Amino acid sequence: MKTVFKAKRWLCILPLLLLLPACYEASEPQTTNQVESAQTNQVTLDVYKSPTCGCCEGWVDHLEEAGFATLLHHSADLGLIKEQQGIDANIQSCHTAVSNNGYVFEGHIPAAIMQRFLNDPPQDAMGLAVPGMPMGSPGMEMGDRYDDYAVLLIKKDGSTEVYQQVKGK
Repeated sequence: MKTVFKAKRWLCILPLLLLLPACYEASEPQTTNQVESAQTNQVTLDVYKSPTCGCCEGWVDHLEEAGFATLLHHSADLGLIKEQQGIDANIQSCHTAVSNNGYVFEGHIPAAIMQRFLNDPPQDAMGLAVPGMPMGSPGMEMGDRYDDYAVLLIKKDGSTEVYQQVKGK
């Protein structure tokens, strides 16, 4: 009787042992380097905007298409957010974004310019701004109408300088 019981046990266990290597190969985990690179390439932006602003939504779509992750916040007092982030009235726009590494992005800044900035931020930089709402900037597309505009570098001391000039088409 003991011999029959042992034989049945092996008949039940043997198929499981044969399947184990196949399961192991199919569910091989990512290496640490793969996980780290996926995390470091993703920039998350907290975007503060009015809940009804369509141009802000267009800018957010532009960012997401470029690979940024966004978290939307519909603030009742955008002026307070801008004040807390150190955005002077003369460089404000309709939305403010703050990156997960603390940089501020005010207005309709092209995603490629933001990515270049994040890849190599200038010393003493607080962020970037596009004052107002220039036609043709991301989120402000108006058919064939494009304005020339400047993307400003905001420094930690509150001063600004031109970071990049954007030419209309």
